[in-house]
Amino acid sequence: MSLRSIIKALISKTGYPYAIEPALARTARSQGDIPPEFYLEKLRGSDVFDISIPQLGAAYKNLEFTAVEYTRFLIARIQSVNVYLECVIEINPDALQIAEELDIERLGGKVRGPLHGVPVLVKDNIATKDKMQTTGGSWALLGCVVPRDAHVVSLLRNAGAIILGHANMSEWASTRSRYYSDGYSPRGGQSRNPFNLEQSPFGSSGGSAVSVSANIVPLSIGTETDGSIAGPSQSNSVVGIKPTPGLTSRSGVIPCSENFDTVGPFGRSVIDATLGLDAIVGADATDARSTGADRIKHGSYADFISDKTVLKGARFGLPIKGCWEFVPEDQKKVAAKILDGIRAAGAEIIDVDYPCAEERIPGRGIWDWEHGEPSKSEYTVVKVDAYNSLNAYFSELMNTGIRTVEDVVKFNTDNKGTEGAAPGDHPAFRTGHDVLIEIIKDRGEKTLTYNEALKHIRYQTRANGIDSALQHVTENGESVTLDALILCDRRLVGQQLAAQAGYPTITFPIGADKDGMPLGLTLQQTAWQEGKLIKWASAIEDLRNDIVGGRPLPTYKNKTAKNVPIRYDYT
Repeated sequence: MSLRSIIKALISKTGYPYAIEPALARTARSQGDIPPEFYLEKLRGSDVFDISIPQLGAAYKNLEFTAVEYTRFLIARIQSVNVYLECVIEINPDALQIAEELDIERLGGKVRGPLHGVPVLVKDNIATKDKMQTTGGSWALLGCVVPRDAHVVSLLRNAGAIILGHANMSEWASTRSRYYSDGYSPRGGQSRNPFNLEQSPFGSSGGSAVSVSANIVPLSIGTETDGSIAGPSQSNSVVGIKPTPGLTSRSGVIPCSENFDTVGPFGRSVIDATLGLDAIVGADATDARSTGADRIKHGSYADFISDKTVLKGARFGLPIKGCWEFVPEDQKKVAAKILDGIRAAGAEIIDVDYPCAEERIPGRGIWDWEHGEPSKSEYTVVKVDAYNSLNAYFSELMNTGIRTVEDVVKFNTDNKGTEGAAPGDHPAFRTGHDVLIEIIKDRGEKTLTYNEALKHIRYQTRANGIDSALQHVTENGESVTLDALILCDRRLVGQQLAAQAGYPTITFPIGADKDGMPLGLTLQQTAWQEGKLIKWASAIEDLRNDIVGGRPLPTYKNKTAKNVPIRYDYT
């Protein structure tokens, strides 16, 4: 007897604890002219293509289908399309059992919140204490046992989310090679962009973003040190929230940097990503940054969701030097439709500059965390942080011989055919594991150069960067605080300043370029101002829906592509 039959039988005897209500409005979107392998069928007669989390909750409430049925439906989706996209590294064998328990809870009148029964993928560097592996995409950690769920996973489970599996990622969150194939991991293979499978999904959270864009899950969780949420959001037509480090705990996450790491959600809409953020925000005694005195939490971030009417009277800054000035003309045309719409809605968009642009943004505005001499370089800080943080993480693992970064290098060398230790060993890792070698050389020593670099980065990107750009001085000398900064740049140079500053961003889709590749806007603010970003992003998203319709949808061009390294031709 199916769970659905059991539920119906129980309802007939006991009565359903909720009134059946009209389904939350769902306007069916055409999936476009896509290869049939990727077409999403209906579930028990219900159109679930691009379904939002609130709509999913309403469907559960009205018994259109159960969490078990939806979870089984998504597992079948993974089995069907992951052979092409390679964005899921592992499926939770207990997912259906968890879904059944949550269905029974709902039937009994207990709904934990908006994520009750919502399947979620977490990036493979986020620990789950269950039957799955957490490996950072590397064979080196296969078989290890983590001591506990990552704090964000515990919060997701408490919120009623179903941890459906682990998403593929760039191995070691891109902290292993100077030149590598974005989205590739030896364990998970090459994640691919659902708009063109020959092209990069961006990294290192590419698998998390692809899985949401391709309707594999409605919500996923990724991590960012520098660009790993903003970049995949931009490249895959999804919404990504990169929180202030410490708003979400990093405990139980395979680390890169104690100063820059953060955990954030991907969704197909601002509301979905915001509900994901709400679920994973929480202070954690094992992550000191999440309990700091400066930490600000604004209640439910869903309370900040707005519509286009709030744009009247708003003031935004558009950074020019090193940013907008180098955006290709066809991308500017796409962005201009939205920027002009924002102005027409009554907002002002003011040209601004980061005072630090000349020093912090290299050349013609290309992302580069090695930019600058060692005493001014983000790379100096990350190398030291990675050595200490990785060794601390490894020390808690059970059933593994990996205890140090040196052990990882030895494993790679012993398994060079899959892990690519030296240049030429593997096509995904053109320079081998050169970054790991450099991390070991510094041995985690917080030298004078390290401290100078961190101090310099913080000052330049905060007081002499984002803070200053947000304080616009008018022609008559009046200082005006802007509501947010707007970036439209796939090269992530402005977004990199936010990563180095430890400031939040939200990235959301606005259209597609001449080749059909998605384009997004990123909004930027100072620390702990996620609420403001959600307010403005949701308002602009509402406006975008009027101007160009919903988000650009995947086209799955070059569906059989298997190229490694992946191409990245759409900067």
